[in-house]
Amino acid sequence: MSIVCVIRYQMDPFQKEHFKAYAENWGEIIPRCGGDLIGYFLPSEGTNDIAWGLVGFDSLASYEAYRHRLKADEAGKRNFALAESQRFILREERSFVETVEGTLNAPSTLCRSNAAEEV
Repeated sequence: MSIVCVIRYQMDPFQKEHFKAYAENWGEIIPRCGGDLIGYFLPSEGTNDIAWGLVGFDSLASYEAYRHRLKADEAGKRNFALAESQRFILREERSFVETVEGTLNAPSTLCRSNAAEEV
């Protein structure tokens, strides 16, 4: 994966559960259509109306091919229609970033038992 599509959603904070269901649906749809799903993230602390979706691709061309497959996918169409009918997404922005080799999904090297003792 060389690029990541970062989707920033402004959502209705009173419809968090609807957005969660929408995000969970993408968990099956995105990989089937060719995206490497990194994850969807809901607000937890702080700002309560911003959520994120991160999807990786080999190139912008592979992203474009994915978008065509996604728009033709029946489950994808239903998920887009769900968001439109329930109106839990107020705004959506996409940015494309490059991954820095050696930094993606780097696990902690801190021993878990030592970390627990420090707290």
